[in-house]
Amino acid sequence: MSVVRVLVVDDSALMRRHLVQLLQDEKGLEVQSARNGEEALALVDSFDPHVVTLDVNMPQMDGITCLARIMVGSPRPVIMVSSITEAGAEATLQALSLGALDYVQKPGGTISLSLEQVAAELIQKIRMAAKSGRRGTRIAAPRPSPASTAARPQAAAADATPRAPRASSRAAAGDPPGLVLIGVSTGGPLALEQLLPALPARLPWPVVVAQHMPRSFTGVFARRLDKLCALDVHEVAGQTEMAPGNIYVARGDADLLVVRRSGGLFLASVPASEAHAWHPSVTRLVESAGEHLAAERLLCVQLTGMGDDGAEAMATLKRQGARTIAQNEDTCAVFGMPGELVRRGGATTVLPIGSIAGQITRWLNPASLKRAC
Repeated sequence: MSVVRVLVVDDSALMRRHLVQLLQDEKGLEVQSARNGEEALALVDSFDPHVVTLDVNMPQMDGITCLARIMVGSPRPVIMVSSITEAGAEATLQALSLGALDYVQKPGGTISLSLEQVAAELIQKIRMAAKSGRRGTRIAAPRPSPASTAARPQAAAADATPRAPRASSRAAAGDPPGLVLIGVSTGGPLALEQLLPALPARLPWPVVVAQHMPRSFTGVFARRLDKLCALDVHEVAGQTEMAPGNIYVARGDADLLVVRRSGGLFLASVPASEAHAWHPSVTRLVESAGEHLAAERLLCVQLTGMGDDGAEAMATLKRQGARTIAQNEDTCAVFGMPGELVRRGGATTVLPIGSIAGQITRWLNPASLKRAC
């Protein structure tokens, strides 16, 4: 694709002007703008943009309504431009569940200075969206029940020679029997809203999620998931003891670690590591879990996302005896993270998003756990 056509939709004339200027200065982007949802829909037909950046709050037709119309009439990658308020986070998460590919936070303060700080992120996401070639990102597969039959697993690459586990294969007193670790980034909210509600209330292992997301979003997202899931969902903002029947979501702009304290294993939210590019870091979460639980007591899931966060850490645990799942390319918004896990030979199985909950449930039934240990 030699030229990427981008449609900027924002009701603020100042914001439109700055965004258009930033994007026009970037080689290979052709840009037009609209001031409201009605103008945007007309330009989707006439300009046929490869990517749309869409403001959430607009008069006449808001961003959510406009997005829904785009996805029904002429689906294509849409990046939401959202405020950092709780209301902005709620609306953005609704947009992601409707099929928006990604989002950037709308800058506050001096717009020209703040936009310079987010320009690189916005341009990277526009190019990623255009490269994906997807005319829409909503996953059409229905949510399965946990008892539904999964697709036949695809064979992973041959294992390397297993290394000895670093922790006892038996859970210590006070420890959870095992952990389900989920790493996810771009396209994650929609994928998680399909996967997590399909898990049964009596799942025997706690579930820990590292979703690349800012701090202003993760609390809202955890509350949204809690309304959808049979398991209880919590944002981890400090130190939390883990227990079955719960899903723990890492707080944004920080990292989440498994740590040992008197009485057992806990989750601890810690400052984001400068040595890691994405946060909450999937790599740090997975590596910390492997320090305290034997690999066979860990089940790792790599979902849609850009980059390779967590791929090597999960592949290492797989060589030591962990079970791992990579989301398949057809149901990913971006196949980067799961694709890297597959490339490293670290996926026990590769499954569509609608089959992952059923596979987790089958692996964690008592008979299966007895065979694995």
